[in-house]
Amino acid sequence: MELAQRGQPIAKPASRPFINNRKVMDALGKAVIYALTTAGAIIFIAPWAWMVSASFQPLGDIFNWPPTWIPEHFTLENYTGFFETAGLGRLFFNSAFLALTITGLQLFFNSLAAYTFAKRRFPGRDIIFIILLSTLMIPGQVTLIPAYLILQHIPLFGGNDIFGQGGHGWLDSYWGLIIPAMSSIYGIFLLRQYMKSIPDELIDAAKIDGASEFRIYAQVIVPLSGPALAAMGIFTFTYVWNDFFWPLITISSPDLRTLPLGLALFVVKNRTVWDLVMAGSVVATLPILIIFLLFQRYFIRGIALTGLKG
Repeated sequence: MELAQRGQPIAKPASRPFINNRKVMDALGKAVIYALTTAGAIIFIAPWAWMVSASFQPLGDIFNWPPTWIPEHFTLENYTGFFETAGLGRLFFNSAFLALTITGLQLFFNSLAAYTFAKRRFPGRDIIFIILLSTLMIPGQVTLIPAYLILQHIPLFGGNDIFGQGGHGWLDSYWGLIIPAMSSIYGIFLLRQYMKSIPDELIDAAKIDGASEFRIYAQVIVPLSGPALAAMGIFTFTYVWNDFFWPLITISSPDLRTLPLGLALFVVKNRTVWDLVMAGSVVATLPILIIFLLFQRYFIRGIALTGLKG
């Protein structure tokens, strides 16, 4: 009262800051998402990180408990022993040749089929696509024996007569690894979903200019489908490079073995040469990492845009 009487203003009590509940909830939601994403990334990366660390450790230190993330006795002898393995160059050549060949064939045939199902109109198109898509529900193990028998009885190959008898057909050959994998329903579906987002007006304009269907596919559809093609190419290359089971039952000649089959050779009777296996596994993952880093932008964009239009 005395201050008011002397002409000095009375200080108002500080107002409580307004809290936006919606912003708080959004921040908490993002924090939870980031925490779960970080935890998931650590769970997925930890085995690979331990493998890289183990590849630089002596055999006696690899299985220490608790695990040693930073090598205490750093060594390059594991890599030296791995690169001195007989026939290693042939293993790398076979894996690279098969991965590049199958990836190229899938990019071509899958994109052709995807363009047909996405932009071409013909009777029964959607029914045929649904039937093909339904085959994804069939486990791959179910078709192994039929595929093996078909390859074994290919006429006029591998010592077979015209009726497919008397020899091994396409078994134990590059044909048996490449031909069954030259197209995939998943790849067709992935590319079809992306191509459906391409405006039909571009195709109509090309037709008015007199472009043929194949020219429209090659000069209009393929350049605009770059992100989806990059995503499918990475998927295909990774799968073929890491494939172990199908080459295992198809290949018997040492000259045709792939890198995953070569790594399995380090398991000798009841003993596994873990130091060389770790070094070889790290080397085997490098091509996939390099390809992903080179095409990462297109890969992420292709995955993000694939399902925009059904």
